[in-house]
Amino acid sequence: MATRLFDPRSLRWKVAALVALACCAVAAVIGVLVHRAADRSAERAGRELAAAQVAAAQKEFSLTGRRPAFADLRTTADLPAPLAQAVADLRTPGAHALWYDVKAPNWYWLWAAAPVGEDQVIVVRTDMSAQVRSLQLLDRSMVTAALAALLVVVPVAALVAERTNRRLSRGSRAARRIADGDLDARIGRQGRARDEITEISAAVDAMAAALQARLAAEKRFTADVAHELRTPLMGLVTAAGLLPEDDEAAVLVRTQVLALRVLVEDLLEVSRLDAGAERARVDEVPLGELVAHAAAQAGGETRLRTEAPAVVPTDPRRVERIVTNLVANAHRHGAPPVEVTVTGARITVRDHGPGFPDDLLADGPQRFRTGAAERGRGHGLGLTIAVGQAAVLGADLTLTNAPDGGALATLALPRPPGPTHPEDA
Repeated sequence: MATRLFDPRSLRWKVAALVALACCAVAAVIGVLVHRAADRSAERAGRELAAAQVAAAQKEFSLTGRRPAFADLRTTADLPAPLAQAVADLRTPGAHALWYDVKAPNWYWLWAAAPVGEDQVIVVRTDMSAQVRSLQLLDRSMVTAALAALLVVVPVAALVAERTNRRLSRGSRAARRIADGDLDARIGRQGRARDEITEISAAVDAMAAALQARLAAEKRFTADVAHELRTPLMGLVTAAGLLPEDDEAAVLVRTQVLALRVLVEDLLEVSRLDAGAERARVDEVPLGELVAHAAAQAGGETRLRTEAPAVVPTDPRRVERIVTNLVANAHRHGAPPVEVTVTGARITVRDHGPGFPDDLLADGPQRFRTGAAERGRGHGLGLTIAVGQAAVLGADLTLTNAPDGGALATLALPRPPGPTHPEDA
């Protein structure tokens, strides 16, 4: 919980970080502006004071011939070079020159000089250290105030963002449940806020409702079609049985009627799986014998290999249905050899054809879709039924492609609690 609370990747801390950056930027801009304004104000006050003092000293010297106590009388050669040059550049009678002498960290003097004779200059120095220290104190005060503001603003921003973070987390959980097949999941209205999150929540709920209605209509259609076809199909089967045995057209009719009967039975099975009406009847089953019988029922030449087959509690009819469909699918859409391996409670069916198409691996089996054209033609219900029956058994059916080519289906049946078997690792 603590890791989640202080996760720097979470929205609350990202918002808090952005608020902190914004506060720092505002504080920096205001600090620079205040610093420059205070610095200019202090320098202007110092210049005005120095100008007033040198003017007063110059006037007193012109009247009495003596310098006042706050001023010095020097020759041009005794002045610092920058100040001497500034005095030499004076062209207006009574004018004065200013020079800011800075030798950090403790030497801040403002010099003012005015010529009072052929080679004499009256000089006034003003100590600016107090103004500089005041400016430094102002800077430290602004930094301290900014840090104090951050200590308050960042937690407040994180707390304010927490509500938004919870709303988004609730929406993402509902979206994941919908993606996992729980079409009854809804985000719902979250408080009284009318913002973008509310609009997204409403849109996701509307999408889930529309998807649920569409899937329900598809399931009803599948069930209705299967039930409606069952009665006329029985009539067709009966009529086909009355046709002559040696008639080629009669043989073709019986073959097609049988295929139609299988399709209708598959549709009925899919409708029962969709409705959740299927329940497993568990019994102790020797898996090796059951798989061998199912592989033989599927038809075609199948290589069977058993490695320590287990006796598992499961529904034999459903396991046989799954294995038969997987083997038949391998023969129909793959290429020989078709191999079935029983290892403990795990069954693998593999062919050496083009493998499962990418969209089937990504989205799972879809009814009435057989995937890539190179895997042959069909109504696409076999794998759909196998996945549905595996769910009824509580088994794990995975569809992959073998590294060296070919489709690979693995059915892992649940085993009763007990010692771990090496083949289940």
